[in-house]
Amino acid sequence: MATPFPLEADEGEARELLYEAYNELHALASELGGAAAAPAVVVVGHQTDGKSALVEALMGFQFNHVGGGTKTRRPVALHLRFNPRCDEPQCRLLSATGDAEEHDEAGVAARPMPLADIQAYIEAENLRLENDPCQFSEKEIIIKVEYKHSPNLTIIDTPGLILPAPGRKNRVLQSQASAVESLVRAKIQHKETIILCLEDCSDWSNATTRRVVMQVDPDLARTVLVSTKLDTKIPQFARPSDVEVFLHPPNCVLDVSLLGDSPFFTSVPSGRVGSCHEAVFRSNGEFKKAILSRELEDIASIEDKLGRSLTTMEKDRIGVGNLRLYLEELLQKRYIKSVPLIIPLLEKQHRNTTSKLREISHELSDLDETKLKEKAQLFHDTFLTKLSLLLKGMVVAPPDKFGETLVNERINGGTFTGSENFQLPNKMMPNGGMRLYGGAQYHRAMAEFRLVVGSTRCPPITRDEIVNACGVEDIHDGTNYSRTACVIAVAKARDTFEPFLDQLGFRLLYILKRLIPISVYLLEKDGEHFSSHEVLIRRVQEAFKRFVESTEQSCRQRCMEDLESTTRYVTWSLHNKNRAGLRHFLDSFVAPEQLSVNTLNERFSGLNDNKQDKAKGDSKSNHSPDTNSSTAMPETRLVDLLDSTLWNRRLVPSSERLVYALVHQIFHGIKEHFLVTTELKFNCFLLMPIVDKLPALLRQDLESAFEEELDSIFDVTQLRQSLGQKKRELEIELKRIKRLKEKFGEINKKLNSLQVRQ
Repeated sequence: MATPFPLEADEGEARELLYEAYNELHALASELGGAAAAPAVVVVGHQTDGKSALVEALMGFQFNHVGGGTKTRRPVALHLRFNPRCDEPQCRLLSATGDAEEHDEAGVAARPMPLADIQAYIEAENLRLENDPCQFSEKEIIIKVEYKHSPNLTIIDTPGLILPAPGRKNRVLQSQASAVESLVRAKIQHKETIILCLEDCSDWSNATTRRVVMQVDPDLARTVLVSTKLDTKIPQFARPSDVEVFLHPPNCVLDVSLLGDSPFFTSVPSGRVGSCHEAVFRSNGEFKKAILSRELEDIASIEDKLGRSLTTMEKDRIGVGNLRLYLEELLQKRYIKSVPLIIPLLEKQHRNTTSKLREISHELSDLDETKLKEKAQLFHDTFLTKLSLLLKGMVVAPPDKFGETLVNERINGGTFTGSENFQLPNKMMPNGGMRLYGGAQYHRAMAEFRLVVGSTRCPPITRDEIVNACGVEDIHDGTNYSRTACVIAVAKARDTFEPFLDQLGFRLLYILKRLIPISVYLLEKDGEHFSSHEVLIRRVQEAFKRFVESTEQSCRQRCMEDLESTTRYVTWSLHNKNRAGLRHFLDSFVAPEQLSVNTLNERFSGLNDNKQDKAKGDSKSNHSPDTNSSTAMPETRLVDLLDSTLWNRRLVPSSERLVYALVHQIFHGIKEHFLVTTELKFNCFLLMPIVDKLPALLRQDLESAFEEELDSIFDVTQLRQSLGQKKRELEIELKRIKRLKEKFGEINKKLNSLQVRQ
């Protein structure tokens, strides 16, 4: 086969060099981050649309497994190059893993393989993925082909799109359809890509494959539309007008703004190439002749249906050969147009790679004891600086990445729940929906602790608990209800508030440990590169974790000791701060017929040796509305009081309510003291040590590590090997980019000189 366009010697040489450079660029596109994507034709179609068969016809030889169902599960990228000296296809399987011994010019592993082995490899990959949970893979099978019947094209064959039936029983197929569609959209999203959109239909209003393509290319500005299996459609048309509409669809059905202005129509002869009895074609040469013969038969059949001869323009749209010439010319134009844009991209990549290589070389030269110690001290100082800034407040770290809402914080750091399993609703907590970190998150956790503990009520008191708390004195068997109330109150307080200490310690410890990854992120963001010194980073991180864990444990122990002292001995000046509130509480609960105000005041006055309070109680009792008090004798009242309290253990309502009121008063005093001292101690003995004690501890840890062995903090041997490997990889990449840059520079000069001569 001759080249599709008559070229002069210089122009032909420039084009050959251009194809070679772009093939190399396509093989390196993934390593270059996709920024310099080479122009390529991506074939898109549904299952059984004849996609793989069309690709084989464009190549001039068969290579893939063609048939019903899903036969392509990995994209196949074919770098086709016309070579008149190759009577048979010369194929090389390119591997990005570099596991083969032989490499091509780009440094990518390239294994020469017979065509039969290429077929077997593709079928084995499809079979492997068919049994794999993922079913499909985005990773391309890259094949470089030279053949005298191949055009100069880069074609990517994609897995066939699936149209699953609705219903829950077809969920597996629906999931596969979604996976394939996502894979195809990813392959056609590059602006340099030419989309070959296959439609197996006789009515252009049915946009099956176009539905997916137009999600990426809405105007079909870079799409070539192809109607496949033309030989099966021609017999379906009964009238010449139907054929005319099919060949020239109106604008209302198919917008002619698509690339090429009108669709192409192709047919591929059925049958496989081989020597077995099932094979139809004995060689690829016979397959090539059958394609040309099929094209002539399709033209004759259409002319017979129309009753007229086709115009030259209409014939140019029929057949695989015309489609191949059109695509090759289109890619040539794209190649030439893209050359000036590729050179700056390669230049930028060359600068970036050179800069990385320089940094690696600098790190390798710094692997001596003195410089490593300096680097460790620098990391120590900068790490502490970032920690301090996070606690004081900053917005450099993105909240959407590192911040946590109150819901996330509760899930990861635990919740504040008391004996009643009360949990503060998120909407009642200030800043509960905001994504916080550092000092702001610490403050929010402490505020939630105050609100939850402050709203905690005294647990219910049963009559059994009151009687059991009375016990027996060491000198008499009477009852002391003030002691009873103290026993119950301190027991309830201890059981209620002790869990809050563990919850607060765990929550604040979680928040402080979150400072580590944020600090490392800030170091990297500011260009202070310590990523290669993973052992150093891990050592500092572990030292910080050990410090905050031990500090939190010590702080919690201090709080526990304070809670124990508060719940071991009742000091009325501390536990009974609101005496007027207690009196109001008693007045509201004690009915006149059960207990007079005078009796209540006498009982309450007996609890506190305060003459002034007794005088006030006596004054109030003289004005009591109790009518019995004016008639009863003082001795009788005293006997009744002793009988109902000291001598009789039968729990009357008045005694029960008195104990109930005293327990609540003592519990409230313990709660207030617990809140104040706990917050103060966690601030003083957990938060402040991070500021004033942590720097000295980390420095001491580094100095002790230096005294042991340098490898214990830097792992110099492993680091030198790792940096050496990175340096070698960067040197290879730099050579590839440099070679590509020179090639594209030479191509640009030749193309410019050709334009000047023209």
